[in-house]
Amino acid sequence: MGTGRLEAFSDGVIAIIITIMVLELRPPHGATLADLRPLLPVFLSYVLSFVYLGIYWNNHHHMLHVTRHVDGAVLWSNLLLLFVLSLVPFTTAWMGENHGAPTPTAVYGVALLLAGISYYILQRAILRLEGPRSTLASAIGRDLKGKLSPVGYALAIPLAFVQEWLAWTLYVVVALIWLVPDRRIERIVSAAEE
Repeated sequence: MGTGRLEAFSDGVIAIIITIMVLELRPPHGATLADLRPLLPVFLSYVLSFVYLGIYWNNHHHMLHVTRHVDGAVLWSNLLLLFVLSLVPFTTAWMGENHGAPTPTAVYGVALLLAGISYYILQRAILRLEGPRSTLASAIGRDLKGKLSPVGYALAIPLAFVQEWLAWTLYVVVALIWLVPDRRIERIVSAAEE
């Protein structure tokens, strides 16, 4: 079967996840800029999570763009990814509401680690179906970013109990690594079209 329904369903679920997350932002009770200060941790955790969800949506789109077919394993792997991503609003709100306290910050890292692992599982399911000479296999290559990200999350989780800001720094660094445009798939597709 083709990828159209899978991509449309995934886009819808990610849009709902982002919507749920933004609904957690509550306006301050006061009318001055100073009243916004206590909401800064909540807002910063929202921004970070929004960036992460955007990264997953973007990479998911690119991956499915070069995927010709899906099977049951791909469908279930995709559901696993969506399930883990659906935990992001909860962990984001918990971390933000508790001003980056150690346990919520570590649990946020667990959610990010599980998202990275589930994305990898989805990628492997597609590669098993498409084969080692597929466009996706060529585009992924050694996948240095994909290997570094879980290491960053795994380091950040225990660091949350040492210094929360170190965990936050690692979460931001991993997000920044992914924000740098990754043109591997675009280059492979352009070369194939020429």
